Amino acid sequence: MHFKLPFLLFFCSVIANNCEAQTITNKKNGGFIFTPEKEINYTAVKNQYKSSTCWSFSTLSFLESELARMGKPVVDLSEMFVVRNTYSIKGQKYVRMQGTINFGPGSEFHDAINILKLKGIVPDQVYPIKGGLTKPEQGEADNVLKAMLNEIIKTHDGGKLSANWKDVYEGALDGYYGKLPESFDYNGKKYTPKSYAAELGLNADDYIELGSYTHHPFYEKFILEVSDNWSWGEIYNVPLNELQQIADNAINNNYTVAWASDVSEFGFAHKNGVAIVPLKDKADMNQAEKDSAFNKPYEERVITQEMRQLAFDNLTTTDDHGMHIVGTAKDQNGKRYYMVKNSWGTDSNDLGGILYVSTSYFNYKTTSILVHKKAIPADIAKKLNIK
Repeated sequence: MHFKLPFLLFFCSVIANNCEAQTITNKKNGGFIFTPEKEINYTAVKNQYKSSTCWSFSTLSFLESELARMGKPVVDLSEMFVVRNTYSIKGQKYVRMQGTINFGPGSEFHDAINILKLKGIVPDQVYPIKGGLTKPEQGEADNVLKAMLNEIIKTHDGGKLSANWKDVYEGALDGYYGKLPESFDYNGKKYTPKSYAAELGLNADDYIELGSYTHHPFYEKFILEVSDNWSWGEIYNVPLNELQQIADNAINNNYTVAWASDVSEFGFAHKNGVAIVPLKDKADMNQAEKDSAFNKPYEERVITQEMRQLAFDNLTTTDDHGMHIVGTAKDQNGKRYYMVKNSWGTDSNDLGGILYVSTSYFNYKTTSILVHKKAIPADIAKKLNIK
């Protein structure tokens, strides 16, 4: 039987990391047959549920794997600690910009890393989802917070802001997310969020974000023009072949990769356990071709730098979702795929929330990646002046 149960995926990756080669199908009785090449320690799949905080879930999943790589105890880090702190900074910037930047739940990998640097980090049990919930629901909070800030901006109307608007806004954040801990006891020791991050050995300056775009010079940093980049964070720009080299070098050397991508494509089929780039557009397929698109491997488009740039420029590639690359596998034809941990829950597909992403899809639809700086090949790091 080719189908491999989700708990075995977790066991092999987290406990053993040296499983004998065994095949995995993309879904129960599926025709994509994968043989793992490399699986790196990763923690259990979570469910971001009714929130758009994939950026926090994927970055903290990445940092949890970093702890495992460094030989540290496996820790369940608090996504909501990062989200709550980010909303505080985001709200102040939204008011300064008088509502002309994006305000919502979306952010980028660097926003989570910035919180690690500015505020530290805490375990999930220290700052869990408020109200006893096991999965985050943020629709009401998002709407109320934005309406509050818009009213603060509107009431200002050329005059002074009210003296207590920040206190009111922070009070609303506390109401929805809970008060942030100034200190906490954990495993018999007292910490602040910053001292806990320091003890874990997580250094925000070790992490580098990269993309590949021709409308900016290669080997320089630029502000990625996507709406969720409200903080105007800069990423490094490299040619497409080098972006894949960085991802491959990371995995080959036991570093994982946080991966941001467009997931609105027909070829992104999480339920079917794969993401591919069919030769035909969905609009050009007949019904039989659509129905069988994810039944077995077939030839994909060859992706060029120009092709991915056009998709970004005409908004068919958008910055939709953050995930976590934790390994590689080959299908029965020898084609390579990235093993990706998603944050849509273990019951979101037959692989317990894992999917396999072709290198074609990665090259076409990646908006950015986050890696440890030592995962970047030395020759590329030299071009980027990263030490």
